[in-house]
Amino acid sequence: MTTIDEYLAAARARLNRVTPERLETVVAQGAVLVDIRPDVNRLEEGHLPGALVVDRGVLEWRLAPSSDARVVDLEPGQVVILVCNDGYQSSLAAAALIDLEVPGATDLVGGYRAWKRQGTSAG
Repeated sequence: MTTIDEYLAAARARLNRVTPERLETVVAQGAVLVDIRPDVNRLEEGHLPGALVVDRGVLEWRLAPSSDARVVDLEPGQVVILVCNDGYQSSLAAAALIDLEVPGATDLVGGYRAWKRQGTSAG
């Protein structure tokens, strides 16, 4: 039986995670920034400048290259940085995108809240 901590660690081992300090640079280099936080969190805590908002419940359909419902055409290997509240849900979601042929999928270490504490901009 796998614990949630083991499951999360396995997902993160597949990612080249981005720190809040590096976020602006990686976005400037062409990464797609995707905010998967619930609407209520964006309303209460703020928006992530330059981020594409995609509900976590439909993320795979909106980003997978094989989906007719995708909202963005990604270049091969293009970095896609997922952002959730604290960096847990985004890690699991990024691993799912890798399985769906989005090899550049990753997430933001510590999520939106870590980025906000850092006080940097995204793009």
